[in-house]
Amino acid sequence: MPATIINLILQIIAGAIGGNAVGARMENANLGTAGNTIAGALGGIGGGQLLSALIPALAGSAGGVDLASIAGQLVGGGVSGAIVTAIVAMVMNAMAKR
Repeated sequence: MPATIINLILQIIAGAIGGNAVGARMENANLGTAGNTIAGALGGIGGGQLLSALIPALAGSAGGVDLASIAGQLVGGGVSGAIVTAIVAMVMNAMAKR
């Protein structure tokens, strides 16, 4: 499997986990399980791709995927998934109060 596909899968999974984690921890940033998963997965992809572009070593070496790139994709995807989920939930809550 190409390294790019592996990186995307890792980013989606980590983003979904990060989105659900922030939804569980922050009462006002909960979109429900499906909403947290979708927002986190999209945030994981976006943040992971941005991080890979800024730090090319995280994209993996030419010969394949190494442990450092896997860890980088998981951390980048998880953190960005959590951030995007929190932002989306807070914007939706602010719009609902109007």
